[in-house]
Amino acid sequence: MSLAALLASKRRERHRTSSNELAGLRRLIARDMADAAVPGLSADRTFATAYNAVLQLSKVALACAGYRVSATLPGHHQTAFEAAGFVLGTAVRQLTDYFETCRRKRNVTDYDS
Repeated sequence: MSLAALLASKRRERHRTSSNELAGLRRLIARDMADAAVPGLSADRTFATAYNAVLQLSKVALACAGYRVSATLPGHHQTAFEAAGFVLGTAVRQLTDYFETCRRKRNVTDYDS
């Protein structure tokens, strides 16, 4: 799917970000990365917390490009990683593909186990 197709499908929308929004996302990322490094945290919680930091980082990339994911629709995590891959370009596509794999693993951990 392309960025245009994601916009047409209403899975993402145009968005004007603010410095306050970006600062808030950066704080969430920093908190989650610090929490993921807490000794003694289970592997599942460490993974889920680091995953959330990457999800927030994807939101930063989208916001800086003038978009946000429609969080009210199913699959918004998948859309965030897919759209981030488009706005960040092919140099990071391998990472966004990896984060999509992480999303599937998180779903199994959080919903199926």
